Amino acid sequence: MVEGGATTADKTEFTECWRTVWKTPYIMRLALSAGIGGLLFGYDTGVISGALLYIRDDFEDVDKKTWLQETIVSMAVAGAIIGAAFGGYMNDRWGRRVAILAADIVFFFGAIVMAVAPNPWVIIIGRILVGLGVGMASMTAPLYISEASPARIRGALVSTNGLMITGGQFLSYLINLAFTRAPGTWRWMLGVAGIPALVQFVLMLSLPESPRWLYRKDRVDEARAILEKIYPAHEVEDELKALKLSVDAEKADEAVIGEGMIAKVKGALKNRVVRRGLYAGITVQVAQQFVGINTVMYYAPTIVQFAGFASNSVALALSLITSGLNAVGSIVSMCFVDRYGRRRLMLVSMTGIIFFLVILSVVFMEASSHAPKIGGIESAHFGSNSTCSAYLTAPDAPRWSCMTCLKADCAFCANAASEFHPGACLDSSKVVRGECRAENRVFFEQGCPSKFGFLAVVLLGLYIISYSPGMGTVPWIVNSEIYPLRYRGVGGGIAAVSNWCSNLIVSESYLSLTEALGAGGTFFLFAGISTISLVFIYFLVPETKGLQFEEVEKLLEDGYRPRLFGGKKEQSKDQVESA
Repeated sequence: MVEGGATTADKTEFTECWRTVWKTPYIMRLALSAGIGGLLFGYDTGVISGALLYIRDDFEDVDKKTWLQETIVSMAVAGAIIGAAFGGYMNDRWGRRVAILAADIVFFFGAIVMAVAPNPWVIIIGRILVGLGVGMASMTAPLYISEASPARIRGALVSTNGLMITGGQFLSYLINLAFTRAPGTWRWMLGVAGIPALVQFVLMLSLPESPRWLYRKDRVDEARAILEKIYPAHEVEDELKALKLSVDAEKADEAVIGEGMIAKVKGALKNRVVRRGLYAGITVQVAQQFVGINTVMYYAPTIVQFAGFASNSVALALSLITSGLNAVGSIVSMCFVDRYGRRRLMLVSMTGIIFFLVILSVVFMEASSHAPKIGGIESAHFGSNSTCSAYLTAPDAPRWSCMTCLKADCAFCANAASEFHPGACLDSSKVVRGECRAENRVFFEQGCPSKFGFLAVVLLGLYIISYSPGMGTVPWIVNSEIYPLRYRGVGGGIAAVSNWCSNLIVSESYLSLTEALGAGGTFFLFAGISTISLVFIYFLVPETKGLQFEEVEKLLEDGYRPRLFGGKKEQSKDQVESA
């Protein structure tokens, strides 16, 4: 938990975590209560993917305008950028506990605003509010857990935050399915998000502040009382001595660089150790987003529809599989992150991600090239008023396929005999949708009927399995332990902002990219970016498993180079696996 202390790094694994929390359940109470911040993060990420299907049904403007769909999704991310930046300031000024409480309040009111929204723009305001709360919680929760955890199980406990994120995503899909037939559908989906925020607010009222922060504010007796609940009695004095050394060093630095957020940012950027920590921390946070994970989490049902499943409820049900696999992957991470190390998990994870993104790209391209043809007789069956106007005037209409029809902002009404036979290219209005469905045909607006659809869903699942144990949770662990104490709030805030900025770019551009490049081309683009990210992680991110915080600082001060390129073998026996 703190710099120094009596810990044995070779026992930093999940079994040790289980033994420790079994003896000291108070540690798990702290971790799970703070981890609800991760649940808010995950729920908000997942719930919009299903709610968006029904928002499109209720508001025709949203259905017709891709940019409006992207804005509804991404404004929560924009709010999170501000929330993460302000959260770093709150963490250092008022403490981790206060930051979490403030995040809960903002998130709760944002959920209520979305639930009662009369139009898309009010939904967007609510999304900004919940984003503010999510941003504050996203960087505060792992920090709080890290500072309330013994070093030997720190990675496993911070992974509970990742588990709560993926658990929140899975829960959101269950909630989405539960309300598919309820009046108000998306209003319930979005409004229920306020409940976990309220639960966490109540729980955090009964929990203490981070002992690190308390000691820094000269509230030594309070810090000691918390440490006595976390550590065996014979280790408490060692932890307090380590805190004293760290705080003394921090105050000496502040005498030089000054207090305040701006001074700390300037000091962080001038400090060689912090800069190297930021290289690693920002690299893994940006990579986490540019592998494309939140296109899957924000738009999973839409991607499933791209694969050829037209029904909203079927798309949600299949998306539940990917979300469940994400949650399982987080449990796997908890089991192995302190055994095999942060760096190794990320490198293996990125390799799998790249492989399955390439295969997904090929599958979606094949599905596009084998899309059903447009039948002139089938289209004429519904009359010229219902037929897609672009199809009627196209000189190459006989060569049109379902995919050509969708790219013209029209819809494909499947053949009554078989979805794979030539169908009709129709206007995408609600009236025409009703005409098509009245004949027991399937109306496709996002993707085309495809024999590759099930394979695409399986590959999405394998992509999630590759992502979740490594890149899903480890970047947050790395950022909770790679900065010196005096810069941990500002360092974590900068890295979290980089994560959310990357998230904003991906979520705001995904649907537009699929329109321009197709789903296959977009996944191939993510594969290319992921390959570049893998190289950066290899060269910039050291292993930190089992190290005390001052050991991490010494590692960065000496400079990290992979052993393959002349780096020295790490002195800690827990780091022999780092490269």
